Amino acid sequence: MQRQSRALLVHLFTATGAVFAMLALLAAAREDWALMFLWLVVAFFVDGIDGPLARRYDVKTNAPRFDGVLLDLIIDYLTYVFIPAFALFHSDLLPGWTGWIAIIIITFASALYFADSRMKTADNSFSGFPGCWNMLVLVLFALQPNFWVILTLVSVLAIAMFLPMKFIHPVRTERWRAVSLPMALAWTFFAGWAAWVEFHPQSWAHWGLVATSLYLLFAGIAQQLIPARTR
Repeated sequence: MQRQSRALLVHLFTATGAVFAMLALLAAAREDWALMFLWLVVAFFVDGIDGPLARRYDVKTNAPRFDGVLLDLIIDYLTYVFIPAFALFHSDLLPGWTGWIAIIIITFASALYFADSRMKTADNSFSGFPGCWNMLVLVLFALQPNFWVILTLVSVLAIAMFLPMKFIHPVRTERWRAVSLPMALAWTFFAGWAAWVEFHPQSWAHWGLVATSLYLLFAGIAQQLIPARTR
């Protein structure tokens, strides 16, 4: 198969994320949160492997008709921001005015962040919290904390989107990738299992979700505080 055809297939593969986003939204409209998150986990998996494929087959050169970066951002906003915000608002986690506050903060701040030309660092990490609300909301569905805890987390992470704080990309950030990539894969597994058992409060997957989420959240900040070894 020619490299041009393979590069085009990578774009088509990325575009399947939009289909999974629609399936997740349809499930959310029926308040089938477990199925919604299962589709979002599938979309998260696609998002994790389409980037390496795009770089391997050099889609910018071999399939330049479609802008892979723009395509990825459109789908990411749906699956990382829009649908999780809708689920948070439409569930029972945030009563009354608190739900309105949360979705306004999430959608407004994320729209600005996704258009930020300085969102990537020199080592291919993210500058500021990268708007991974799908990950936060899934953990919130699993743990179901008090609404004040949820509002605090949403507010703090929204502010963190625009602070000079580093957040790793599990695939592209080379430093600690031997740990970060398995952690991301483990998070995907725990998230899928938690959704599969419909967020049963006694599920062991919740502990795995918390542990892997904390690593992915703070690994970049730890890298800022711990100097890299010089060769």
